[in-house]
Amino acid sequence: MTNQTSPRKMTQAPSPEGPHAGYMPGFGNDFETEALPGALPQGMNSPQKCNYGLYGEQLSGTAFTAPSHQNERTWCYRIRPSVKHSHRYEKIDLPYWKSAPNVVPDVTSLGQYRWDPVPHSDTPLTWLTGMRTMTTAGDVNTQVGMATHIYLVTESMEDEYFFSADSEMLVVPQEGRLRFSTELGIIDIAPQEIAIIPRGLVYRVEVLEGPARGFVCENYGQKFELPGRGPIGANCMANPRDFKTPVAAFEDREVPSTVTIKWCGQFHETKIGQSPLDVVAWHGNYAPLKYDLSTYCPVGAILFDHPDPSIFTVLTAPSGQEGTANIDFVLFRERWMVAEDTFRPPWYHKNIMSELMGNIYGQYDAKPKGFIPGGVSLHNMMLPHGPDKNAFEGASNADLKAEKLDNTMSFMFETRFPQHLTAFAGKEAPLQDDYIDCWTDMEKKFDGTPGKK
Repeated sequence: MTNQTSPRKMTQAPSPEGPHAGYMPGFGNDFETEALPGALPQGMNSPQKCNYGLYGEQLSGTAFTAPSHQNERTWCYRIRPSVKHSHRYEKIDLPYWKSAPNVVPDVTSLGQYRWDPVPHSDTPLTWLTGMRTMTTAGDVNTQVGMATHIYLVTESMEDEYFFSADSEMLVVPQEGRLRFSTELGIIDIAPQEIAIIPRGLVYRVEVLEGPARGFVCENYGQKFELPGRGPIGANCMANPRDFKTPVAAFEDREVPSTVTIKWCGQFHETKIGQSPLDVVAWHGNYAPLKYDLSTYCPVGAILFDHPDPSIFTVLTAPSGQEGTANIDFVLFRERWMVAEDTFRPPWYHKNIMSELMGNIYGQYDAKPKGFIPGGVSLHNMMLPHGPDKNAFEGASNADLKAEKLDNTMSFMFETRFPQHLTAFAGKEAPLQDDYIDCWTDMEKKFDGTPGKK
């Protein structure tokens, strides 16, 4: 890591000291926070005049009439109304950032694929210019499906800001540290953490330690939520208290600035005369957040058999069809393997979901070789996949004592839609042409002798 920049100073709300200074705990909570005392109205949302000459404005993440337990909105008290941060728009091109539908005629998406990490280059790249779309699924215009990206970032955005009208963004760092300076506060993330940036929220991305590389799941559909635990009960998996939402922070800077918006898969920019990060106080439940993946508590088999990988779901985005997600974000981290008389790695299977995996660090148990940190694999819907020969032989003949699966953290973006490769994924990214051959040497072991294993 070489690049290091000094982030812009924002006036931030006071918060308790400690490891989580600058954040408020809880998932889906109704928060309130102010960076100046008395900036937040009490007992009402829209007073005739706000303190400090602020403007009251609501940011809605759901329809006004959504059921109360699903309704998401945040009231912002800002230096200027956001109409001052929007002017005439000019269409621009970000050639590597694609949206669904994006079917490339001469690229075959049907297959089992794996890529080495997308390498850094000498070209300076920001959050916008460094985004590289790997797959798209569904349709951004009807707000179903998703896209997956690799980001390569070496430079901070300078007086540049961005928001997506299309999607919320789930960010999974693999290398380097980034700061997301948003309208509602500051989020710093590093490997083993994730961040979620809601649809419509304006932000700037700064490099704290670079070069930075990671993964993004762009969710066109319903927002991510915690999965139901069912008979597991109230605890384990991802616990709400471990999610952190930033306290209010603002900047009052009169400087020529650019705001880029992603809208229906197209990019437009507008020029304004000030920073749009001017929310002095806010209250509500529609806000960015971060989560430390090391706090995820896995649940698994403690006697025999191997549970479905859905047991490792961190977050899920519903599809409207009960039990079938628009997206599941699944984590495979360190854990104890203790099941008796059981093939412990993921078993061979094919299913209706399309699975894109990324390796954050270490070694994945089903593919001991070739799937390296920063790498990506894709097993599209109804295509068989599973352990390679070495993993199969090792697991089939292992002494099944209690064993710690250590130094490993991989994840999966799983969707009910087929994932289509972009031209970048099919032609430019470092595709492992021999990945499909990892099952070639699987042997026929069938023996018709009764009772023989």
